Amino acid sequence: MKHPPLLLFLVLLFMTSCQSNFAVKTTQLPQGTQSNQPAVELIPAQETKENDEITSSGLSMPVSPNENGSNSGPLLNEAEVMKLTFPTPMTEPVSLWRPPLYDTPWALSKYDHFYFSRPIAADQVNWPLPDYRYGGIIFDPDIVHTGIDIPAKRGTTVIAAGKGKVIWAGYGLFYGSGAENDPYGLAVSVEHDFGYKGQKLYTIYAHLDRIDVEIGQAVETGTPLGLVGLTGNTTGPHLHFEVRIEEDSFYKTRNPELWIAPPQGWGVLAGDFRNTNGSFLDHHLVSIRSLANGQKWEVYTYGSVTIHKDNYYQENMVISDLPAGDYEVEVEYFEETYTCQVEINPGAVSYIKFIGKNGYDFSGPPVDIVQNWPDQE
Repeated sequence: MKHPPLLLFLVLLFMTSCQSNFAVKTTQLPQGTQSNQPAVELIPAQETKENDEITSSGLSMPVSPNENGSNSGPLLNEAEVMKLTFPTPMTEPVSLWRPPLYDTPWALSKYDHFYFSRPIAADQVNWPLPDYRYGGIIFDPDIVHTGIDIPAKRGTTVIAAGKGKVIWAGYGLFYGSGAENDPYGLAVSVEHDFGYKGQKLYTIYAHLDRIDVEIGQAVETGTPLGLVGLTGNTTGPHLHFEVRIEEDSFYKTRNPELWIAPPQGWGVLAGDFRNTNGSFLDHHLVSIRSLANGQKWEVYTYGSVTIHKDNYYQENMVISDLPAGDYEVEVEYFEETYTCQVEINPGAVSYIKFIGKNGYDFSGPPVDIVQNWPDQE
């Protein structure tokens, strides 16, 4: 490989940036109303061809062979590496109480896909770390957090988010070949028995202290996979969880907050935030405040990577676990404050778009994407 020390430096810092600091303030929120579960049919994934191979390194970008002829990592140019930045911890209040989750699969719209349960049981903290969500910037530009971090205690049981088969269990998810210096540490990858619009789905469970399954083992939703730990590059015990689509690849992730079921009576907000010229706003602060009780959330838009957006929403910001109700969204843009109100509906994804000095646009996702989106099979 042309720059092995550089690649090692990049990956080590990438995974080390998974934060484990978790400040909470207990607030009792009213439970939302429960809706009846609609009938949702999972779409069988396309069968893998006999000669197809899932790469153990989890890489989809160009790689160079090592002395043994195996892939050793992505080809990177030193000129592409910019200064290192870390996410800024926030002190938003986070309720320690959650209603039960909707049963999976759950989708009020054919464009939604709450197919997965949470990888930590309901009697534990099982929601994303608020100050380092999917898409969080580590390097500037183009390197972002590819999953969510769940700040569970060391030794907490990690469970399968859906039915499927274990295709990786051990060290080396990123590097391959069982490398114990792998940034993911001990990790499990599950290929699920269901897919989405003909594409396979995978979930990743990383930084485990112990693995309780083996490659080839069939699992059900809720099957214990191992224990939360500190292996790999971490600053404290937590579970790093990813959703991958089409390929089991580091560069085929999607935002898990659009794939894991919300609590009953609660919803999700997805946003598309751009400047006046239509380019995505990178790492831009968005404030969200409940009009019912004043509780406030702060979330940053994604880094400047476009391959991670949902095919339908084309979002660059997602925040889940919002109790149903009315909210005020606030964005600072060129020293002006832009606010609007948005309604969060139970068990559903609400969508908002902001276009710089043109303000908010409530017309929905791009029309051409909606018109060309295939019907649910």
